[in-house]
Amino acid sequence: MYFILLSLHSFVRWLVLISLCYAIIRAYKGYRYATPFTKTDNAVRHWTATIAHLQLMIGIVLYTQSPLIQVFFSRSTHENKSSESLFFTIIHLAIMVIAIIVITIGSALAKRKRSDQQKFTTLLFWFGMALLLIFLAIPWPFSPFAHRPYFRPF
Repeated sequence: MYFILLSLHSFVRWLVLISLCYAIIRAYKGYRYATPFTKTDNAVRHWTATIAHLQLMIGIVLYTQSPLIQVFFSRSTHENKSSESLFFTIIHLAIMVIAIIVITIGSALAKRKRSDQQKFTTLLFWFGMALLLIFLAIPWPFSPFAHRPYFRPF
């Protein structure tokens, strides 16, 4: 079960990144060229937030099943805790939850804006901030905190 969740979480990460980048590009083009906020733009906004929430749910279940997390909480002293376990137990979780909150706020605010320019500006700002947070918290293969592959096979 754990390895299936880990692989699924690794795969959905790319869907989150692609959808966020696509939403940011559409928001930038809409803002820059003063285009109308179309049904497609609204659907991209909605599905980006939905995919991010799906990733959060998978991540929370994965967190409860992770041997790394269980070992972290079973140790009594702080000196035996590795930077990798600290990263996944606290840093990754906290930053990713904040990023999902930022996506949710941005999506909700953009939905309620009256003008198309305001919608695009709101999405551009909030989704851009979330993307930056996500880039910081992903355990890239080159990360000094935790090393994970780009793709994890099922």
